[in-house]
Amino acid sequence: MYKAFLIKYAEIAIKGKNRHLFEDALVHQIKIALKPVEGEFLISKEQGRIYIEALTDYDYEETVEQLRHVFGIVGICPVVLTEDEGFEKLCEDVIAYLDARYSDKNKTFKVNARRARKDYPMESMEINAELGGRILDAFPEMKVDVHHPDIMVNIEIRGRINIYSEIIPGPGGMPVGTNGKAMLLLSGGIDSPVAGYMIAKRGVKIDATYFHAPPYTSERAKQKVVDLAKIVARYTGPIYLKVVNFTDIQLYIYEKCPHEELTIIMRRYMMRIAEHFARETGSLGLITGESIGQVASQTMHSLAATNEVCTLPVYRPLIGFDKQEIISVSEKIGTYETSILPYEDCCTIFVAKHPVTKPNLNIIRRSEEKLKEKIDQLVKEAIDSVETIVVEA
Repeated sequence: MYKAFLIKYAEIAIKGKNRHLFEDALVHQIKIALKPVEGEFLISKEQGRIYIEALTDYDYEETVEQLRHVFGIVGICPVVLTEDEGFEKLCEDVIAYLDARYSDKNKTFKVNARRARKDYPMESMEINAELGGRILDAFPEMKVDVHHPDIMVNIEIRGRINIYSEIIPGPGGMPVGTNGKAMLLLSGGIDSPVAGYMIAKRGVKIDATYFHAPPYTSERAKQKVVDLAKIVARYTGPIYLKVVNFTDIQLYIYEKCPHEELTIIMRRYMMRIAEHFARETGSLGLITGESIGQVASQTMHSLAATNEVCTLPVYRPLIGFDKQEIISVSEKIGTYETSILPYEDCCTIFVAKHPVTKPNLNIIRRSEEKLKEKIDQLVKEAIDSVETIVVEA
């Protein structure tokens, strides 16, 4: 019965003179999201609302599912759009809508009318009262409940009249691409895909770097990371995934440096390499899934030691989360089941039995001096041999 959707947004509405830029970005992301859906759609803007109108037959469930992944949308309202042909015709349209939408009429309701067009001859309260009476006459088994109704009958008097009673939640946030680009250090774990999702939700375009260590990590481990990127890409759009062969660097660090410092020193080289690709692709910062105290490499001392090699900002959206909070988000966005597949990535292979938790920067630097002979060449080889995968949902 629905030929259109009313799209609601929140934060965009307070953007002042730049508001149209954010609206246009949201329209652009909606168009991208609807590309896989069969059918033709007309997308238009009108007074703080965005409308999607189906010009042909289309798959309702698929359309809603695609829209639920568009950052910037807070509500998806399947809507009936009618021309203003007077109040009597409005009553007929609303009664026909309720009759078609709800087979069980044993429900409570409330009419919520809003006049965006102030030249309409009746005020909102009059519409609520009069239309509520007409609904009761048409469906005697229905009852009014102004506090907790089963059905909220929304009537918006605009250029056309909007009739809807369902608001499907969207993901919120800001349209992707309105806040620059950042480079995500993506692993096969639970945390980093969630971190990428959360930064993208604020309008940031995401690229990613993954550190692969064959033969210590399998092709299944690499595919797991690609699969995680595909899930995140449902929200962010295409992700350019840099796959770095990190084996020789790890083995060299393992050979030359104290084992309790392995994780920190490896992490520092990961950040250096990720920052190289970030600058190369125009990213304005790095994103990691680190959370204070979760593991030895994520104590405050360890994070400070890792940060020291970076000149770009490092964004850590999960920094104050506990593990269960991170898992809850990963379940919500659909990455959890893939993240827990038992294919180890390079970080877990070279873990020391007793890693340092309070690394001293001067000691770490002295340890890195032992790498001078070959490390720059190994880093150059890793960068030159990088594999770039364009990951799409």
